[in-house]
Amino acid sequence: MHPKIATAGADLLSVNPRERAIRAPLVTLSLVRMLGLTTALASVVIVPVKAASADTPASTAAVERKFTLNIPAQKLSSALVALSNATGTQLAYTTQLSDGLRSSAISGTMSVNAALAQVLSGTGLTYRFNGNTVVLTKASANITLGPVRVGGTVTHQDPTGPGIGYVATTTTAGTKTDTPIMEIPNSIYVITKQLMVDQQPQNVMEALRYTPGVYAESLGTANTGAPDSQNNAGGGFLQRGFSSMQFVDGLQTNSESAAETSFLERVEVVNGPASVMYGQTSPGGLIGMSLKKPTDVPLHQVSLGFGNWGRYEATLDMSDKITKSGNLRYRIATIGDTQGNQTDYTKYHRVGMLPSLTWDIDNKTSLTLIGSYVYTPGAGTYTAGYPAHGTLLPGEYGRIARSTFLGEPNWNESSSKSAMFEYLFKHDFNKYLRFEQTFRWEKSEEESKLLSLSGGYDATHVERTPMMTDIGNTTIGMDARFTGKIKTGPLSHTWVVGMDFRKYDVSFGYQYDYTQGDNLINIYNPTYGSYSPCYGYGASCQDFGGKSSFTIFQKGVYFQDQIKYNGISIILGGRNDWVNNTNTISTKNNLADQNYTTTYNSVSKYTPQSAFTWRAGIVYNFNFGLAPYFSYSTSFLPQTGFGARGQTFSPLTGKQIEAGLKYKIPKTDVLLTASAFHIDENHYLITDPNNTQFSADAGRVTSKGFEVSANANITKNLHLVASYSYTNAQYTKTNLTTTQIYTNEYTISRGNDVSQKGKYIQTVPRNMTSIFLDYSIPGAALRGLGVNGGVRYVGFTYNDAANSFKIPAYVLFDIGAHYDFGKNFPALKGLRAQLSMSNLTNKYYVTSCSTNACYLGQGRRVYGNISYSW
Repeated sequence: MHPKIATAGADLLSVNPRERAIRAPLVTLSLVRMLGLTTALASVVIVPVKAASADTPASTAAVERKFTLNIPAQKLSSALVALSNATGTQLAYTTQLSDGLRSSAISGTMSVNAALAQVLSGTGLTYRFNGNTVVLTKASANITLGPVRVGGTVTHQDPTGPGIGYVATTTTAGTKTDTPIMEIPNSIYVITKQLMVDQQPQNVMEALRYTPGVYAESLGTANTGAPDSQNNAGGGFLQRGFSSMQFVDGLQTNSESAAETSFLERVEVVNGPASVMYGQTSPGGLIGMSLKKPTDVPLHQVSLGFGNWGRYEATLDMSDKITKSGNLRYRIATIGDTQGNQTDYTKYHRVGMLPSLTWDIDNKTSLTLIGSYVYTPGAGTYTAGYPAHGTLLPGEYGRIARSTFLGEPNWNESSSKSAMFEYLFKHDFNKYLRFEQTFRWEKSEEESKLLSLSGGYDATHVERTPMMTDIGNTTIGMDARFTGKIKTGPLSHTWVVGMDFRKYDVSFGYQYDYTQGDNLINIYNPTYGSYSPCYGYGASCQDFGGKSSFTIFQKGVYFQDQIKYNGISIILGGRNDWVNNTNTISTKNNLADQNYTTTYNSVSKYTPQSAFTWRAGIVYNFNFGLAPYFSYSTSFLPQTGFGARGQTFSPLTGKQIEAGLKYKIPKTDVLLTASAFHIDENHYLITDPNNTQFSADAGRVTSKGFEVSANANITKNLHLVASYSYTNAQYTKTNLTTTQIYTNEYTISRGNDVSQKGKYIQTVPRNMTSIFLDYSIPGAALRGLGVNGGVRYVGFTYNDAANSFKIPAYVLFDIGAHYDFGKNFPALKGLRAQLSMSNLTNKYYVTSCSTNACYLGQGRRVYGNISYSW
């Protein structure tokens, strides 16, 4: 008898009668198929091996034996044959299961478990071991969109996909290759899709609340434009003490589509310099996002949301195959909402759409097309903040209410629209060489009319200046790279060679109206209707305005080699950037105190700048899950601002030393990390304290500290994220001075100029800690019900470079609950309700202060939704 038939028969006899009744038909069909007795039963396939082997995985040890594999993406049936031949594993399945399906590529050294999980990723199939035979079956509906689980742990994940629970184990962020996070010698944190679903963040700032090293809401919430918007240029994000930038699918972005969490699959945080792979970035790091793309299995979901401040929202997310084989698939995500804000007169409306299409041209070539359009036709906005007295200080009549609006309702408008097109292309020449390219075009426009605080105030009034602005920007970016895998003796190499470019055009127009002088308003009892716009430089108007624009063209070439030897992983990389900047400025004024009209135009073309950045790192993965690492990296960032004397600034250059530990607890979904860092950056720009419309070179700053974090799926019902960050950011070399400000209970006064050297950087909290848990309650009585909650602590910050006064620390509490109706009522399968509440105690707090204003944090926000998936 054939040895495989004997094994299958013996295995059948060894099981209990109940399981034998289930497995007998499969084995019987397998015997008939192998003996060739009939073709009518050929729909059951036993994938043969080249030769019987003692290494066939009949035991746990054999299952976990490592094999070096390189199987490209192809028809699933062909991939299974290749896997069987390479590992000596026998596979059993019906041909209907594999019809029209394609496998994922696998490459590297891995176990049979890991190889099977990766090959089947996205096919909707899973597997189980029956002695020496692996049986393929359909996966349950709750895991078809993610990686396959084996023994309760995740073996491989899509590096740009949603992750599993609160844990992502692989990423392309920081390396541009599919790399386990445990093998990357620097800090990378992933906000998974499930974490965003449980917390219900309404923008990326809120999604980053529980992330180590990131202070994402330094400008509060009522002061960032539309309530769902964010600062795409990075001014609102601080990483390790430095302003940050956003990247979508590997390219820097200014698109508002990145602000919609309903358009995102995951958010990734790379802490520390990342210039080698991404070009112009600050030494603090970057925020990376992955847009939703077509899925390999059907996805259909709609939701209706509601909340306080009059929020109503509707979303749609659908993905399915267009062709029968599934080589052409689509996905469309849409959002429409209307909402107010905790501040009066700040209602807005928004609609957005993100369609995408993936075409698997052949088994080696794939193209994904993505577009987006976000339109906000009316967004009342108040961006000026509040005076320090009445917010940070008690004020003569107590605190200013969060609802207080210090603008004018008839001059409080903002509208924006943005469009984006992107494609992602990849082609495998062979098992050693791949080409990948990402291209994006995006354009956005914004217009606003508002009154901003102008600095004058007394115990009950503040001065305001009416203004109107229009901003437009267009970005074209491309990244193209070759990646491959080679071996040199005992060393395995994953290499990348690429080039990218980015052309960024932005224009900013502004006009101030000084016709009515100080334009005072009472901060405790505001009255409106006193403002009559007067613009146009006519005899009856006293106004000042101008227009500026600049163009940045950047190109770079880079290389990287990831070298592996046993448990050692080394990363070496370098890059050279070339940058050209062109600035145009024009101003015009008609001010009474100057009694003349002047037009001033200037064009500045910066001298081309270039820089070489590099990084090196090493990590060692012990068999018991611990991975210590050490790395050194540099950064480069050209500066586009002007000083008060019209001077330009030298580019930012940074360098970082980082050491840390990562620990993936074996046979669990628990990832623990700890890192210590030291960053130096030269030519750090701040707002000139004596000329707030301009920048000033602060010299050198140093940021040092450490971070610890935990991402854990403790059980299938209990998920957790936790972190602590300590950041000591100081001015270490500077000739600048700042006027110190003195405060008492009700007033603020100016003092002497003091040196900034040795002072702490304003707005950067030294201590931050947080923890968030979600628990789905087991048992029949409460089946389907889950609860969650979190605590966030943000330490004190300083208001200016003179460290004049502190903005107090604050603690916030978040809670939520969700209910899956299908757990108890099969007819309602797919229906889910959720309620989330942030700042449970409705704490009144200040996130930061500048020279003229303080920014209030978000009060208690309640948001709920009902979703249906089918």
